[in-house]
Amino acid sequence: MGNLIKIAFRNLSRQRRRTLLTVAIISVGVIAVLLFSALSGAFKNMMIGQITDSMLGHLQIHTKGYVSSLDNLPLNKVISEKQMKRIDEILKGIPQVEAYSKRILMGGMLSNYLETTNVKIAGINPNDEAIVTPLLTSRIKEGKMLEKGEILLPELVTKGMGLKVGQDIVLIVNNADGSVNGQNLKISGIIESVVGPTGKYGYIHIDDAKTVLRMSEPQYSEIALRLKTIGSLEKVFGIISQKLSTMKNKQDMPLFEVHTWEKLSPFYNIAQMIDLMALFINVLLIAIVLISILNVMIMAVYERMKEIGTLAAIGTLPDKIRTMFLLEGLFLGFFGSAVGSIIGVFVIIIVKFSHFTIAFGRNENILLDPSIPFKQMLFITAISTVVAVIASLQPAIKASRMNPIESLRHG
Repeated sequence: MGNLIKIAFRNLSRQRRRTLLTVAIISVGVIAVLLFSALSGAFKNMMIGQITDSMLGHLQIHTKGYVSSLDNLPLNKVISEKQMKRIDEILKGIPQVEAYSKRILMGGMLSNYLETTNVKIAGINPNDEAIVTPLLTSRIKEGKMLEKGEILLPELVTKGMGLKVGQDIVLIVNNADGSVNGQNLKISGIIESVVGPTGKYGYIHIDDAKTVLRMSEPQYSEIALRLKTIGSLEKVFGIISQKLSTMKNKQDMPLFEVHTWEKLSPFYNIAQMIDLMALFINVLLIAIVLISILNVMIMAVYERMKEIGTLAAIGTLPDKIRTMFLLEGLFLGFFGSAVGSIIGVFVIIIVKFSHFTIAFGRNENILLDPSIPFKQMLFITAISTVVAVIASLQPAIKASRMNPIESLRHG
């Protein structure tokens, strides 16, 4: 095997220009894949961070059937205080959970004493919400975060009604029993509206929500959770789902359901499209490697017919001739992907320290922070090497089956 490796290296060095060109083609493909993977991954992580940190949280807990009727914001599908105590125990026992925020969601009417409009409102505890959705305050275009007796209104509502920060309004809602109640509130700030199920909600203090809904005891529409690392999302989802499944109603059906941000946000479809594009780029790289190696090895077989005939004539076994060509293909694929990976890492580092920014929503200077995709790099090196060997297989078999006399005659 040692001699075959030396011969394979010597054969590649004899055709130095062709070898370097093939290695360069594979390297460029690998660089393109790594750069795309790093940038698309950075954009996807930035997008997910903006969505989860500004409104959704990483996970949400609701009563069974609440999400399917979310447009109506039902007040009869709520989490009672007794149930909340049990959920508190569960969540505090999961170390991956950083914080959670209890919310009361409602639909109502907003009046400035001259005109009225429909509005959706989330009652929150500002302190808890600041931990679960730390970017919520960055969506405030004017004013400040709310306190008791105040309301944060979405930009679309304030523009339509000509409302200003500091102005008094009346919030009118239907209670769970169907009665109507209203409360005077002062506009503390105007919040940017973004795409998503809660992207156009206004916010009031959770105590004001309890008051306007005339709750005799606290009841909550949803619980939003923030994890210490989003990488533990699926694990925590499984743990919470399993623990909550023990809480059942009189019909022995689960009382609650858990949803990840992926199930609640339309942006998850964009994240899937990014992954699909990355897959397409990987397939394109495989095609480049396959065609490049196949072309080089076929040319090598035809150019070295006399050499192959001589090897066969002196008793070299077909298996050794086949192995020699496979080794040449392996070295081309490995060195091409290795060189591309090294250059790709340097390109990603340059991009990282160039501090590129991107616009997302109202935020125009979000830093794009690509990381070196080590797993992707190992995968690309492995797949390029394997594909190179596969591409060399047909020429190698052809070379090993050549008739020595015919090879010497045509060579």
